[in-house]
Amino acid sequence: MKNATFLFLLLFFGMNTLMFAQVKPAIPPQYPVTKKVSQTDDYFGTKVNDPYRWLEDDKSQETADWVKQQNEVTQTYLSAIPFRNDLKARLTQLWNFPKMNAPVKQGDRRFYLANTGMQNQSVLYMMDDKNPKGVVVLDPNKLSTDGTIALSDFEVSHDGKYLAYTISRSGSDWNEIYVIDLKKMKIQDDVLKWVKFSGMAWQGKGFYYSRYDEPKTGDELTSKNENHKVYYHKLGTSQSKDQLIYENKDYPQRNYTASVTDDERFLLIYETESTSGNAMYFKNLKKEDKNFKVLFTGFAFDYEVIGNFGDSLLVRTNAGAPRYRLLLLDPETQGKETWPVFLDEDPKMVMESAHIADNYIVIKYLNNATNLLFVCNRNKELVDKIPLPALGTVSEFHSRQGDNDAFFSFTSFTYPTMIFQYNIKEKRVRLIHSPEVDFNPNDYETVQVFYEGMDGTSIPMFIVYKKTITKNGMNPTYLYGYGGFNISITPTFSVSRMVFLENGGILAIPNIRGGGELGEEWHLAGTKEKKQTVFNDFIAAAQYLITNQYTNPNKLAIAGGSNGGLLVGACMTQKPDLFKVALPDVGVLDMLRYHKFTIGWAWKTDYGCSDNSDEFKYLYKYSPLHNIKEGGKYPATLVTTSDHDDRVVPAHSFKFIATLQEKNKSNNPELIRIQTKAGHGQGKPTSLRIEEAADVWSFVFYNLGLDLKVKAKVVETEMDKKKKKQPSYYKDPVYQRNLPKKPPVAPATDPEKKPGSGK
Repeated sequence: MKNATFLFLLLFFGMNTLMFAQVKPAIPPQYPVTKKVSQTDDYFGTKVNDPYRWLEDDKSQETADWVKQQNEVTQTYLSAIPFRNDLKARLTQLWNFPKMNAPVKQGDRRFYLANTGMQNQSVLYMMDDKNPKGVVVLDPNKLSTDGTIALSDFEVSHDGKYLAYTISRSGSDWNEIYVIDLKKMKIQDDVLKWVKFSGMAWQGKGFYYSRYDEPKTGDELTSKNENHKVYYHKLGTSQSKDQLIYENKDYPQRNYTASVTDDERFLLIYETESTSGNAMYFKNLKKEDKNFKVLFTGFAFDYEVIGNFGDSLLVRTNAGAPRYRLLLLDPETQGKETWPVFLDEDPKMVMESAHIADNYIVIKYLNNATNLLFVCNRNKELVDKIPLPALGTVSEFHSRQGDNDAFFSFTSFTYPTMIFQYNIKEKRVRLIHSPEVDFNPNDYETVQVFYEGMDGTSIPMFIVYKKTITKNGMNPTYLYGYGGFNISITPTFSVSRMVFLENGGILAIPNIRGGGELGEEWHLAGTKEKKQTVFNDFIAAAQYLITNQYTNPNKLAIAGGSNGGLLVGACMTQKPDLFKVALPDVGVLDMLRYHKFTIGWAWKTDYGCSDNSDEFKYLYKYSPLHNIKEGGKYPATLVTTSDHDDRVVPAHSFKFIATLQEKNKSNNPELIRIQTKAGHGQGKPTSLRIEEAADVWSFVFYNLGLDLKVKAKVVETEMDKKKKKQPSYYKDPVYQRNLPKKPPVAPATDPEKKPGSGK
């Protein structure tokens, strides 16, 4: 690569032809030779070769050397892209605006995370009458020099005296819990380790949390996570003295999480064996119950306790209601046959969450993948519809029983996250944080269309673009999807995507099956033996964009992370000629062995498992790793992963790219970018996010033939200077209910056609 030959390429942009010369990296790159071993597995009579099995060993020097070589090839390729530095500068400029999370209120204090713009990690603040501007409770940026230690969660005690918080190192799912005395603003001696998939539920002079046994040295990032337990930690004591509250040795592959109601009346244990569906047990702490009692059994449905009114629990569930409903029941006396329904499911909208605020219930609905907020009283009467700025997403909502104030965040494709305060007594909404970002949202348009899947099902899709775009079939387009685990992909703001949009790109996000946008039925329609439906929906979205002259296969990039990485891997191996660029990020790519690492076993309910003969057949049929064909011509591919990803271990990506580099016969580059000291994505510092975004978008721009037109400003403006200040808590006086006048999302192109319906 050091002696690479550079070519000049003329790029043509349809009717408005723009010609310019670019320096093009050598194609194809000179990949490292990846060793192959003799490894064959027998799955019910089917022999499956796994020649790159050795790359699963993340501890070996050989794997480390391979990672280094692959990164060197990738960085050599990317460094030859002439606009890469300018793109990074523009990303940095866009990123530099104050950010804030919705506050959590406990008593008279408000706790919130804020970032002045370019801080690697957001800082935890506390605000009260004595400190109206907020004081720093914890600055994670001081915990490491490179910003790779992140504050992952916090919980304030019910009396407001203490705050427990968790930190994550290098993006790992492993957490450590610490405690701060809020009066003295001093970190206590309490240190709890090997915590994972846990909350912190305060009760009395301590809190409940979940952990695993300490893993063997060297196996922390790959070994199976089994034998989850719930403990109670009393403040001021060592972890070795923590009281074991709940475990089940008969089922090592189940997880347990504790929760306590705000009045500390009920202790609840959630039991799960996958990513959806749970059993639940409870104790009435006021009655000093010695043993847990069963509240809900089985794992077919979701049960979530929203809170309680005295001895009655308010429960959100999809049992008997695929779009969810609310029950209000006495756990001591109620049986399944007599469950009283407090609020039944809506036939058109999904009840995404519910919250008790003062003596009211706030319901967050999902309507065609956008949120609505309704308020009802104890008599089930609708008393308010909380106004939102536009069609978009309410990503946080924090409230407490007995408190008039609630706080929530709102975002959309061209709306950076805004924070609102809602007074439930006065039905007043106040805008308290609205950041200024260096772009004009009025330059962009968002439409929601409904396209037809391969089986005739109507599927919603958002499409975002500059208003000056011409539908001539020549527009660079970025198609992003997920389609799994009942997770909904809704409108959110992304700094990095704005770079693509402002340079003439089109963003398309289909709400494919497997997700939760239309309820549990929509989710189940894309699981196990029906997983191919998810890929078909995504492929149909690409075909819609091509047929309707948004783009063409040579201008189309597909992207997705985690389960979305599986989506990209499956689609690019099934329809390699339909896409020009593929970006599988931290993807589940080896469907025959995913369950053998960390928490992978919990995904069986969505995927199935190769240990089962029937399920092996369909997994093997679409597994991205096993469907790369010798001599195939695949899109330009940039696989991204991280060395500390202990959710989807990087071996998936390692084996996939090694196979792709071996078998691909197109001239497209097949590269992998492996981030060090990072995990599945959570807690990644700003500096690393910008670096990764610059690399990924440089790859996309270059391989789609998109030039960088919008560059960073050289002179710092007054707005730039303001962005560097700490975010002010109250932004505007009173939020007007008719603001803004024009929502950023246009009506559906076919308003009569409902998503999920047939032909």
